[in-house]
Amino acid sequence: MGRTDRASLLIHVDPPTVFAALTTEEALLRWLAPAGMRSRFERFDMREGGSYRLVLTYDDSSGSPGKSSADSDTSDVRIARIVDGERIVQEVDFESDDPAFHGTMRMEWNLRAVEEGTEVEVVARDVPAGIGARDHAEGITSSLVNLAALLEP
Repeated sequence: MGRTDRASLLIHVDPPTVFAALTTEEALLRWLAPAGMRSRFERFDMREGGSYRLVLTYDDSSGSPGKSSADSDTSDVRIARIVDGERIVQEVDFESDDPAFHGTMRMEWNLRAVEEGTEVEVVARDVPAGIGARDHAEGITSSLVNLAALLEP
């Protein structure tokens, strides 16, 4: 059993708007990559039972080399469950020669309507040992901040 990491952020828009940004390729490309990275999909099939292959490339990899190559992190993501407007469960495998990044991480994106908008909670279970807790928290939080910046008026 691996580590579990969590992060959440209140986004001041309704759940359907947030859910659309979590499930459309164009929106994901605009917000998912944490600060200092850019993203591209090699394939994209966002539906329950679908999958996508995501490549995150570091703007400057000198301080933190990638998991998959000197400057990138590549992951294969399977969509285990989608509850429309509420929840997405993903199973993530990192492409890496380093055993510290092996294993399947389970990412849960949960949306909860609140008076002020939508609380977005991310729960990452069985986080591979090679992913530092602080780095992971910073990355998830950065992505959530990007999501808010994209959606909030």
